[in-house]
Amino acid sequence: MHTIKIGGVPEHFNLPWHLTIEDKSYEKEGIQLEWTNYYGGTGAMCEALRNSEIDMAIILTEGIVKDIIGGNPSKIVQTYIQTPLIWGIHVASNSHYTELSQLENTKIAISRYGSGSELMAYMNAQSQNWDTSSLSFEVTQNLNGAIDALTAGKADYFMWEHFTTKPLVDNGTFRRVADYPTPWPCFVIAVRDEIIKTKHDQIEKILNIINTTTADFKNIPSIDRTLSHRYDQRLEDIQKWLTITQWSQSIIDQKTLLYIQEQLHALNIIDETISPEDLMYRF
Repeated sequence: MHTIKIGGVPEHFNLPWHLTIEDKSYEKEGIQLEWTNYYGGTGAMCEALRNSEIDMAIILTEGIVKDIIGGNPSKIVQTYIQTPLIWGIHVASNSHYTELSQLENTKIAISRYGSGSELMAYMNAQSQNWDTSSLSFEVTQNLNGAIDALTAGKADYFMWEHFTTKPLVDNGTFRRVADYPTPWPCFVIAVRDEIIKTKHDQIEKILNIINTTTADFKNIPSIDRTLSHRYDQRLEDIQKWLTITQWSQSIIDQKTLLYIQEQLHALNIIDETISPEDLMYRF
């Protein structure tokens, strides 16, 4: 039995992984796939890949692109979610800020540096023609830390996936002032170079299993109710999310990787751009 360690966020996007682990799809192929939830998001998973704590990750595209350029010995092996991530822009429920324009020059809660919550704060600021060189951050580690920071006034706003934070908007913890969709496919599958080399066949089998599942995921009977129950989401919210979300079974497009790098470079988030071939591996 080959053990492969995989990480991802504890969000509804990743239910296909849990279903295939639970029905022992990987064990039937001689693979023990061990899942770890990363509440700190992409920044935490980049660190875990670098430290060999996990072998592969379901990770935000822009985050892993930045980290591979920064020396992370991993490659993108395919797109996982083809559609954009909808980032909700949140303030505390008692905040005096009511519009996005008012948030210029305020403090931003982020899970950690290099996370999607940081990178998308830059992208959103650029879209609003704000001065991106003067952004100010409060590192909160995870969503719970961001709740504490906004409630205590240590930070003014926080960007996190719209539907994950919807219950916090519904219960009055947060108020959402706007949404910002990523201008590219949001999640990819990344694998450490060493694992691609030493467990190539096992990774290929894992990809075949997950792709077979995601290709038919929306057609699973009552999948909306299953998602609603598991992730404590209102059924109507899950149904809306399913209509705007598309899984992928394909390698990421090189033009997309070039565009992401151009955007990150323009914001001084990365120092250089590299060939898309150096960011990806084709099985």
